[in-house]
Amino acid sequence: MRDFAGELEERKAAGLYRVRRQISGPQQPALVSDGAPLLSFCSNDYLGLASHPELTRVAAEAMSENGLGGAASHLICGHHDAHHQLEERLARFTQRSSALFFSTGYMANMGVISALAGRGDTIFSDRLNHASIIDGCILSRARVRRYPHGDTDALETMLKSTGGHKLVVTDGVFSMDGDVAPLRQLASLCKRHDALLVVDDAHGIGVLGPEGRGSLAEFGLTEEDVPVLVGTLGKAVGTSGAFVSGPGVLMDYLVQKARTYIYTTAMPPAIAAATCASLDLIEREQARRDHLQSLIRHFRQQASAMGYQLMASDTPIQPIMLGDNWTALALSGALEERGLLVTAIRPPTVPDGEARLRVTLSAAHTWDDLNQLLAGLDESRSLLAPAAEQAV
Repeated sequence: MRDFAGELEERKAAGLYRVRRQISGPQQPALVSDGAPLLSFCSNDYLGLASHPELTRVAAEAMSENGLGGAASHLICGHHDAHHQLEERLARFTQRSSALFFSTGYMANMGVISALAGRGDTIFSDRLNHASIIDGCILSRARVRRYPHGDTDALETMLKSTGGHKLVVTDGVFSMDGDVAPLRQLASLCKRHDALLVVDDAHGIGVLGPEGRGSLAEFGLTEEDVPVLVGTLGKAVGTSGAFVSGPGVLMDYLVQKARTYIYTTAMPPAIAAATCASLDLIEREQARRDHLQSLIRHFRQQASAMGYQLMASDTPIQPIMLGDNWTALALSGALEERGLLVTAIRPPTVPDGEARLRVTLSAAHTWDDLNQLLAGLDESRSLLAPAAEQAV
């Protein structure tokens, strides 16, 4: 039998062991974690909508009217009026022809990629794509070619030398680096080389673009430019689930072929209703995004002045690059002692030697919150080297 306990000990020795936190109460910057109050800078609730009273009110009313569970898959008897209304609302929000509501972003990527490519086809995937994209590529049984991160020249060389059906898939905003894919260039390449482009904008929807419509809208790209858009609803939107939007014929094809859509119970109708309310807030409350961008600019200026190595990101994802696992754990621990929750990100989530703290900012953070984080970072700089040496 495989030595599972031994493997766990190896992970601990390498600084790779992961522990779940127990959170009490609503998701918001001021959290209670394992019974202790902490100020969180590691959530993906970029607009601060996860605990918005309007969304909880709409969800409660919808539960009172429609019950809780989805009860069945969409193709049996689970496709509720609320799901249909959300899909129509998502199509309007993303300015696309049609949309499908999935249970999670992971399931959306798995289902979309494995439905749109198969044996004999070729998928071109950015080397830093999310695990759900990687697993969708594996599930498809297509040939997978990974191109260097954001390198459109390398991708074009690969596309030129490949025949048959081709699918290019990329994150819109990369979840660990916070940078945005070269979407205009990718769209142009795919048109020239007859490849189908799929963009997972999990971390762009709600944050980027006019009225928060995402990274594609930020660059003025339409359904014709990028046929398939995937987005999650549990991040900036503040609810749960995911969606795919694009031409009606492709959405119909996914209903027939996407296994993670066909063979799973539909999400609770109340979640769909709350998501419609969230999209209304996102469209009309530009002040949330304006405040968020101000926080991002100030954080980058101040953290850089302290000597911290940041990545080229103008999004709420602001990684502090540290290199080795123990240094990342040491800084995370020092901040937690000061009442700040910032998670250490280590391999395999990021490449070896690229451990970091993934600071994420939210429109729900106040200026006082941000100043508390910056003060903690300033106080913790001197602790990094000794802590790392002791751990080793």
